[in-house]
Amino acid sequence: MNSMLLKLATTQGTSLKVDSGDVSQGVADATKGVTDATQDAVNEVNQATQYLQEHLSDLIGFGVKVLIAIAVFMIGRVLIQFIRKIVRKSLARSSADKGVEQFVDSVLKFSLYFLLIFMIAAKLGVDTTSVAAIIASGGVAIGLALQGSLSNFAGGVLILLLKPFEVGDYIIEDTNHNEGTVKEIQIFYTKLSTVDNKTIVIPNGMLTNNSLTNATAKAERKLDLKVDIAYEADLRKAKAVIEEIIRQDDATIKNEEILVFVHELAESSVVIGARAWVKNEDYWNARWRILEEIKLKLDENEIEMAYPHLTVQMGKEN
Repeated sequence: MNSMLLKLATTQGTSLKVDSGDVSQGVADATKGVTDATQDAVNEVNQATQYLQEHLSDLIGFGVKVLIAIAVFMIGRVLIQFIRKIVRKSLARSSADKGVEQFVDSVLKFSLYFLLIFMIAAKLGVDTTSVAAIIASGGVAIGLALQGSLSNFAGGVLILLLKPFEVGDYIIEDTNHNEGTVKEIQIFYTKLSTVDNKTIVIPNGMLTNNSLTNATAKAERKLDLKVDIAYEADLRKAKAVIEEIIRQDDATIKNEEILVFVHELAESSVVIGARAWVKNEDYWNARWRILEEIKLKLDENEIEMAYPHLTVQMGKEN
């Protein structure tokens, strides 16, 4: 019994010695790892400090250039706005078209900002000769990539030269049936304002490559109306009523020809046509007012206006 206890004690003592050795080794390894990490951090700090000491003057010089570039950009931005303002006033005094004024302002803005950025790049030490060579060599690729934009730019130039429309005109783009009042003619796009206050942006290339209708190109516009009356109605009386309404309306131009005629003998109605001239700004109000008055006067004179009828005839059974 005693020998067994002695043997167990000996075995436990050995185990304790082995565990103490492992712990000591682990502590030593951890200490070495911390020491190595600290040394690496110190080396990196020393390298960074040495780099800063060696290139401090260069970094300060670059920082000064950046500050100067920022100052130049801010000053250049103010100068660009001043130049644009002077050009706009000059164009306004010369009674230039509003579209020309907007187009020139857009081109001037892009050109001056490009020149400003190019100067700042040169100030920062960028080799402008290399930049120019890269731009020249990549001109073909840029042209192909911006083919649509260049087409729109050319379209804007053609619009200003040929003047199919001007700012303030009401145009209808026949292909997609976009219509509205021209508000701006920019480098690449023309903006229209619709009657319900929406803005339509149309590429200039589309406006020059497709047909369009300028409804306000002239100071006067023809009012073209059509009224359907029944075949049983008094035709001469209907024509007289319509002509009187048109002649008495304040918007119609009295020294221009006013016509009231039979436009068509349709399947279920007699179509009476009426034509008169009004000023562009009075067109829609005059049209709505005259049509309403025609309906009321025809009702007063018991002249039936035509509308679709369906007549059913029942055959007698034999």
